Amino acid sequence: MKMIFYRWIKFNLVGAVGVVVQLSALALFNHWFRGHYLFATIAALELTLLHNFAWHLRYTWRDTQGSTLTRLLRFHLSNGLVSLAGNLLLMRLLVSQAHLPVLAANAIAIACCSLVNFFLSHHWIFAAQQKLTDCAYPVPDPVTSPRA
Repeated sequence: MKMIFYRWIKFNLVGAVGVVVQLSALALFNHWFRGHYLFATIAALELTLLHNFAWHLRYTWRDTQGSTLTRLLRFHLSNGLVSLAGNLLLMRLLVSQAHLPVLAANAIAIACCSLVNFFLSHHWIFAAQQKLTDCAYPVPDPVTSPRA
C-alpha cells in the first residue's frame, strides 16, 4: 500500500508538470486556431500524453520492465482515450454550456481524468511483468532440490 501511495505522489508530480504543458500548449494552439478550441484541445492533449508517458516511464514506474512500444500503445489506448474523451466531453459541457473560460474548463477536465488514468497506468500499462518463476506453485530447482 505504501508503494502505491509513493507512485500516486510521483504520478501527480508528473501530472502537475503535464498540466502546465497542456495548458500552455492549449493557450498557444487556441491562439493559433481561433474558434477551434476542440482541435486545440486535441493537439495539446497529444503533446501532453507524449510528455507524461516519457516521464512515467523514466520516473514514476522506472522500476518496472516491459516493451516501451507496447507501453506507449497501451498508454495511448487507455490514458489517451480516457483523457481525450473526458477532455472533449467536459470541455464541450464546461465551455459551451457552463460558459467557463477555456483554460479553467480544461483544468477541471484534467483533474476529473487523473484517477482513472492512475488506475489504468498502475494496473495495465506499467504493471510489473510476472516472471515464469513467480507463480503460485513453486517450481523446484533441479540443481538444489533433493532427488526423490
